[in-house]
Amino acid sequence: MTKNLPDDVRKYSETPVFNQQTVPDKLTSEHDLKAGVWGKLCVIAGHLAYHVPGAPDQKRAIKTGEHIVIEPRQVHFVRPIGDVQFKVEFYR
Repeated sequence: MTKNLPDDVRKYSETPVFNQQTVPDKLTSEHDLKAGVWGKLCVIAGHLAYHVPGAPDQKRAIKTGEHIVIEPRQVHFVRPIGDVQFKVEFYR
């Protein structure tokens, strides 16, 4: 897991701000980003668990003010930890 986007990508979109009640089911189930698309998962308030299933599973708790970079085609999902606000920015 990384916190750095490649130097040659640019932001083109972002989700609305989600909370523990509005997070779409798709984000809490295994999914990935399209080839060539990078994500930046930004926690605005609270805590969010980020999971990358595999051998071994990778898990990380992201807290207020932190972010994590989601690589293209990387299968992942999130789980709110209590009250949380977060968004995902998209880059290509």
